[in-house]
Amino acid sequence: MRDSRERVLTTLDHREPDRVPRDYWAAPEVTERLLGELCLPDREALLRHFGVDLRYVAGPGFVGLQRRRFEDGSVEDLWGVRRKAMTVDTAEGGWWYQHVVKSPLAGAETAEDVERHQGWPSAEWWDYSSVAEECAAHAGCAVVFAGDRLDRTAQLKPAMYLRGTDRILMDMAGEPEVAEAILGRIKDYFLEYNRRVFEAAAGNMDIFMMGDDFGTQRGLYLSKEMWRRFLKPGFRAFIELAHRYGLKVMHHTCGAVRELIADFIECGLDILQSLQPQASGMDLRELKREFGRDLCFHGAIDVQGALPHGTPSEVREEVRRTMEAGRPGGGFIICTAHNILPDTPTANSVSLFEAYEEFGRYA
Repeated sequence: MRDSRERVLTTLDHREPDRVPRDYWAAPEVTERLLGELCLPDREALLRHFGVDLRYVAGPGFVGLQRRRFEDGSVEDLWGVRRKAMTVDTAEGGWWYQHVVKSPLAGAETAEDVERHQGWPSAEWWDYSSVAEECAAHAGCAVVFAGDRLDRTAQLKPAMYLRGTDRILMDMAGEPEVAEAILGRIKDYFLEYNRRVFEAAAGNMDIFMMGDDFGTQRGLYLSKEMWRRFLKPGFRAFIELAHRYGLKVMHHTCGAVRELIADFIECGLDILQSLQPQASGMDLRELKREFGRDLCFHGAIDVQGALPHGTPSEVREEVRRTMEAGRPGGGFIICTAHNILPDTPTANSVSLFEAYEEFGRYA
């Protein structure tokens, strides 16, 4: 196999490369800890040390209106959503996240109120001039455009931030014109933003990644009928746009989303990312058997049980079982189901990648 890019594209073509491609998802605190433990200078050195095949690019730089800061420490994002940094402390270490403190459309009563909202972002607010260079810097690896986690292409998630989680779901049930107005503006923004990104990449990008959580641990976050009415049109449009630029499309969703997989395939999705193994119906072996001819899978290593709470040998066994389920026939990129968090012992993280090497080879 010539390089990581060829390895990834081979598996996405449902063929077996030399080994299963690997990805790396971890909280910054975990990365810093591993750099110290392994005496490596930076993240890129860590990825090379672990044989990681994918590289994520943030894309264009934000050059829009200056984001307002408030006395409570919260900051307004490009959607007008106010967030405040919050910390989580554990015995193993802490991490932080951005907590939503104000949703600008929480008080909207009608679709007209939504349209009158003055805070809608514009694709003009970004500088796309460095995208091709950023992608080209990772030549030899599969280049993934995912954007920043809070700005990643999605529909339901930004609608929740803008409107409030309870309100947008209530809108879908009782005020559908309000939901459609919000989701329509979100879809239109991302279509134009992504079109400009794909143009700017100049052929140096391989995978476009979206991220929108449609599942809980036990089932869908909203009914399949609601998903089809409110979210499927935009989901399909995002994929069709990326395909016109020759990109494969990966979608991240946590949770139990088996009921939607046939719809994902109908929309043209190439890679389903996350595969949370403790979520209902998300067994990799079964999903590959049922959907593996039409869809590739990414993830499947348990971040709820074995990785944070097991021993290195139990992590090794988790990888062995996962490789046996996902490896045959290609169509699989191994990774954790979500970010490795600071409550994961460093020895387990190291064991994870050692096991990738041990069990990932094709005959």
